[in-house]
Amino acid sequence: MALVTSFPPSGTNEQSTAPLTPGEPTFRVQPHNLDAEQELLGAILVNNDAAMKVSGFLQPEHFFHEAHRRIYQAALTLIERGEIANPVTLKAYFERDEVIAKAGGTAYLARLAAAATTVINAEDYARVIHDLALRRELISIGEDMVNRAYDPKIEEPASEQIEEAEQRLFKLADEGSSEGGFVSFKESITQSIAMIDAAWKKGGLSGVTTGLKDLDAKLGGLHPSDLIILAGRPSMGKTALVTNMGFNAAKAYFESNGEIGAPVAFFSLEMSAEQLATRILSEQTRIQSERLRRGDITDEEFTRQIVPVSKMLQQIPFFIDDTGAISIALLRSRARRLKRTHNIGLIIVDYLQLVRGANSRRNDNRVQEISEVTQALKALAKDLNVPVIALSQLSRAVESRDDKRPQLSDLRESGAIEQDADVVMFVFREEYYEARKEPTLDTPEHVAWQDKMARIANLAEVIIGKQRHGPIGKVVLQFESEFTRFSDYIAPDHLPEAY
Repeated sequence: MALVTSFPPSGTNEQSTAPLTPGEPTFRVQPHNLDAEQELLGAILVNNDAAMKVSGFLQPEHFFHEAHRRIYQAALTLIERGEIANPVTLKAYFERDEVIAKAGGTAYLARLAAAATTVINAEDYARVIHDLALRRELISIGEDMVNRAYDPKIEEPASEQIEEAEQRLFKLADEGSSEGGFVSFKESITQSIAMIDAAWKKGGLSGVTTGLKDLDAKLGGLHPSDLIILAGRPSMGKTALVTNMGFNAAKAYFESNGEIGAPVAFFSLEMSAEQLATRILSEQTRIQSERLRRGDITDEEFTRQIVPVSKMLQQIPFFIDDTGAISIALLRSRARRLKRTHNIGLIIVDYLQLVRGANSRRNDNRVQEISEVTQALKALAKDLNVPVIALSQLSRAVESRDDKRPQLSDLRESGAIEQDADVVMFVFREEYYEARKEPTLDTPEHVAWQDKMARIANLAEVIIGKQRHGPIGKVVLQFESEFTRFSDYIAPDHLPEAY
């Protein structure tokens, strides 16, 4: 189609190609394709069904020429109201529009419709327009990066500019995708059957294993695209539990050659990578972590336990990032990169309240910032199709109750944590609180206290307060504090199974 307009020459990716004389300055026109824009608009004006095929991903701002943006927007508005969009119905809206007048006036609408060759290729034209719009936005981001790098602000470090650039690029990738939308029920049911088949073959485990049988049975494993919140008061063992879960998943992946488990990305905002590795080494060698830190070990322990275990640990696909106060944009960037390079299947964030929001410097509202972080983590879980476990603090309200078992209302700083999470779990150790209530020696109360301490020694509860895909409830685990190790609970003969 060749319309007579005042537009500049167009092509699929136009740049100035006219012969230049030596020394003449050059310039480049941003990528655009006016022919595709005209063909698509003509198809829509001839048959409004064409708009329905492209409106899910093509927005008015994706058009290069302002006149085309306005025509497309007006057409969509009429169609969404159930009216017909054609040159006649649109004429009244553009009779006094200066932009349309420069393009040829309302007669230009009739020429678009008259020159339309086919409606069949409307979606192809739309994807060309969409792709070129993304390229123009990339150019804009690149120019901003260069200009800011040449003229930096004294209070803005280069690392912050990199984070903002990454955030803009990922936002462009997320919002710019022309894929998505509705999925047929046939495709959905096929995916569901595949999940059920995988769970059947793995003995009821449809997600990533935690290495804890009772917890796996209650959750069905850690499901892809789920945001899992693990919360608890200080000294309950949140980090120890999530470290055990993550390491168990990575170890299972290594030992099964990828049949079960998953490579793990662990964002440790509170502890260093060395401290985390020492905990894992203690748990695997069963040598107290304090002794390892002090070097209080024997030659036999070093040669027979530490050396062989450390060689095994080096092969486990467990990756630690101990950047303190990491921003959500940088966390997302590094997780995506690790997904590409090592196909990680589980992300752990320790802990939620230490992650900075995108606008943390400009926003003093902590509730809003935490909401932003939880929404971003849920989006990351869906985008990478992996479970994300985020640790969270609890409010001090727990301490004021007689029964100190946590509940959903204790989640600190934001109701968005409960809202965005697919699973919310709490770690609770009654032994920790009971140990601080020791009565006077040689009294009946002290004897009763000793009996209770004997019953609850080295036990922990994982309370599932919310689960979209299954039941809530409680799982009892064994906890060995000297090794920071959680394991499956086996009830003694004299105690009931649920203790």
